[in-house]
Amino acid sequence: MNENNYPKLHNATWPGIVGKGPDSEPPISFDSMLEMTAAAEVDGVKFDGVDVGLLEPHVDINNMDEIKRLADKVSSFNLNIGTLVAPIWGGPAMGSKEERAQFIEQVRKSCIFGSKLREMGVRPHGVIRIDSASTPENWAVDPVNNTKLIAQTFREACDVAADYGEKLAAEGEICWGGMHSWKTMIDTLEAVDRPNIGFQADMSHTLLYLLGYNRPEDRILPKNFEWSDREALTEGLRTLTNALRPWTIDFHVAQNDGTVHGTGSHDKTGRHCQALDPNGKLDIAKDAGHWLRDKKGELTKAFKHICWDGCMFSNDVMQQQQTWNDILATMIKVRQLHGWYEPEKKPVVETVR
Repeated sequence: MNENNYPKLHNATWPGIVGKGPDSEPPISFDSMLEMTAAAEVDGVKFDGVDVGLLEPHVDINNMDEIKRLADKVSSFNLNIGTLVAPIWGGPAMGSKEERAQFIEQVRKSCIFGSKLREMGVRPHGVIRIDSASTPENWAVDPVNNTKLIAQTFREACDVAADYGEKLAAEGEICWGGMHSWKTMIDTLEAVDRPNIGFQADMSHTLLYLLGYNRPEDRILPKNFEWSDREALTEGLRTLTNALRPWTIDFHVAQNDGTVHGTGSHDKTGRHCQALDPNGKLDIAKDAGHWLRDKKGELTKAFKHICWDGCMFSNDVMQQQQTWNDILATMIKVRQLHGWYEPEKKPVVETVR
């Protein structure tokens, strides 16, 4: 029997909200997301925790009383909390002075949540996830100065996060300006120049970096690439991960069929497929190793948990318990191949006033 107990296995709660709403399907409640996560089980193994979007209607980030409610609620399902998503979309990172200030304020509130949850002992690891809240089209109007603006906003956000002992992870996704290709992502991170910022890799989104969606000049795989050419795909993944792995501090296990998808108000981005989708282009457990191991094949142990992000799954799919069992089984395979064992330590719980 495989005894690896790290990285911990988390499920994301925000797919109950993202891509839902009046112009799509209704949101799925926070309680329902927790119930389905906690109910998943494969050969006695269960999810260890959840990554949480600090988004309404699940969480009201403006109400600090929500912190204890959130801790108590998640703990009641015998789950921990990991990475938190900061709701920064009201003000683009390359927007006006006022918009950028709003962005930073949302990061500050998220960091308060994060630090208090750590003090409560329910959040042993994880970062604060951000993006540019800007489109590739708007970024492309003035790439140089817009990258400078994003970097300035991220720097100020990093300084705020440092006050709370938090790290920020910028999600690489083709729909976010300045991080819509692997090269623009690196340019942005290098321009920020802060020790507490890194990259959040999602296997679905980063697959489309290989194809140059929204920035063809940065594609890695050739035009008219045949997905049956596994050797070329593997080499492309090596190129991509060698460039971004040194920055990676948060990681989403995912599948993608090589297409883009959007629902509700969410822009088209890498399609998140079910774990066992026959059209999926990734060998999930094997390809996760490109992110979890260095060039020499050694484990990086750069993060203590990995998360599944089922964004824009239909409600019908999400409300089937088998969906989450299949996801959990896939994540267990990732840990069997690329995990490690550490003696468990009881968290130090401090009194939070």
